[in-house]
Amino acid sequence: MDGGADGKVELREIYGEPSGLAVVKQIDHIDPHCRQFIALSPFLCLGTSDPEGRQDVSPRGDLPGFVQVLDEHTLAIPDRPGNNRLDSLGNLQANPNVGLIFLVPGVDETLRVNGIASLSTDPALLAAMAVNGKPAKAAIKVAVREVFFHCGKALKRSKLWDPSTQVPRSTLPSLARIILDQTKSTIMTVEQAEARTEKGYRENLW
Repeated sequence: MDGGADGKVELREIYGEPSGLAVVKQIDHIDPHCRQFIALSPFLCLGTSDPEGRQDVSPRGDLPGFVQVLDEHTLAIPDRPGNNRLDSLGNLQANPNVGLIFLVPGVDETLRVNGIASLSTDPALLAAMAVNGKPAKAAIKVAVREVFFHCGKALKRSKLWDPSTQVPRSTLPSLARIILDQTKSTIMTVEQAEARTEKGYRENLW
């Protein structure tokens, strides 16, 4: 069914109504099940948007349980050294609405959290998030508004956790080569860029 003149589609005519559990599963706090899932999660995706509504999604990964549950309505995500573009942090300061998806390796279900974010540089909180003696540079605190588990259909279809589907890294060019090819940049050679990337991975994860 194509959209009308305004591009809108009658979605319920295509998809029907959600099941009862899909409607009632949404809660407004971190309960023990959510807390356990977050404690096991080494990876999440953080969705933000700028004042004009342009979207951005950023991966966040660390040791399992890197996101702290401060209380049943508040999460704290450590912000580690990165490329200093500050896309997510700049967005959340202008538009604090954020969406999170937590993943646990080997588990097909995911956990979705929506809320209001703020940036904290509280020394005690950053120290509590230290790894190898290095505190987090900042913390993204999320005031939780909506929480629910998402079924595993997407991960089952993608076979994300199936080792047989893993792609050898050599299938793709290095990140440095891709960026230099895309930008036609001459600020450094591929070899210099690759060495810089590897040095960052080796020395500046935390």
